[in-house]
Amino acid sequence: MVRLGGTATVAHMEVFQGLEKLFRQKGIDLDWVLYSGYDEMVGAFVRGEIDLAWNGPLSYVKIKRLVADGVRVIAMRDVDINFTTHFITRADSGIETVEDLKDRTFAFGRRSSVQSGLLAYSFLKDSGISPAKDLSANSFYDDRKSDTKNDERDVVERVSSGEFDAGAVSQLVMETMAEDGTLPRDSVRIFWSSPGYSHCCFTSQTSLDPTLAAEIESAFLSVTADDPVGKAVLEGEACDRFVPGTDIGWELIEKAAEAEGLI
Repeated sequence: MVRLGGTATVAHMEVFQGLEKLFRQKGIDLDWVLYSGYDEMVGAFVRGEIDLAWNGPLSYVKIKRLVADGVRVIAMRDVDINFTTHFITRADSGIETVEDLKDRTFAFGRRSSVQSGLLAYSFLKDSGISPAKDLSANSFYDDRKSDTKNDERDVVERVSSGEFDAGAVSQLVMETMAEDGTLPRDSVRIFWSSPGYSHCCFTSQTSLDPTLAAEIESAFLSVTADDPVGKAVLEGEACDRFVPGTDIGWELIEKAAEAEGLI
C-alpha cells in the first residue's frame, strides 16, 4: 500500500481520487489522506505515516531538511519546472531597474505565496532594496481589501491602475491572464525577472523501494488527457502533464526561507 498525503482542499480530494484509480490500473495500490495544513502533512511524512507528499515549495524545503536519510522528488507538474517571478510596472512609470524602486510603492502577493511573497521580498533585498526602508510604501495581499480572489491578479490590477508603482507576479499568472484576455498588455510591462526555480512536487523518502519509486514515477508520467480520469486530474492540477522530478532550482527558496526564519 502506497499512502499519498496532501492538504485538505476540494481540488486535492478530487485529484487524489483520480490518481487512486489511475495508479490501481498500473498495479499500484494507492491510498491517500488529507491534512489541515502543510505543516501537519510534513510531520506525517517525517514520521513515516505517508509514503508520498504533494508538497508546495516551502513544505518541500522543510521536509528536505527534516528527513535524515534524504528525500526524492518523484514527479512534478510541467508548470512547476523553471518557475519565474517577475517585477512589473506601468508602461509609463519610468522604472527600468530594481534600483529605480527607491521611494516608490510596491505590491506583493500573499505572505504565504513563495513566488509573489517570500521570494519577491528576498529578491528585492538581494538587489539592494530594503522593502521597509527604501520603498515609500509596500503591502501584501493579506493587508489589502480586495474583491479579486487571486492575489497575483490583484497585483496586476493595482499596478495597471497606478495604485502601486510596481509589484510581483509569476510568469504562470501572466500567461494565464494573457490567455483569458485579462492581462492589460498596453499598460503593464516587466522590468525584472528572477532566475528559474522549482515549485510544487510529489516527494518520497529515499528509503522507498527503488523499483516501486520507478513504478510510481512511470504512473505519474503516464497520466494523459486522452483518458477521462487523467484529463480530470490534469485539469484539477492546472497542468498539461506530469514530468520527472528535479533537484534543481530549490536553493533559491531554501535560502529565502532560511533568511526569513521559516526553516
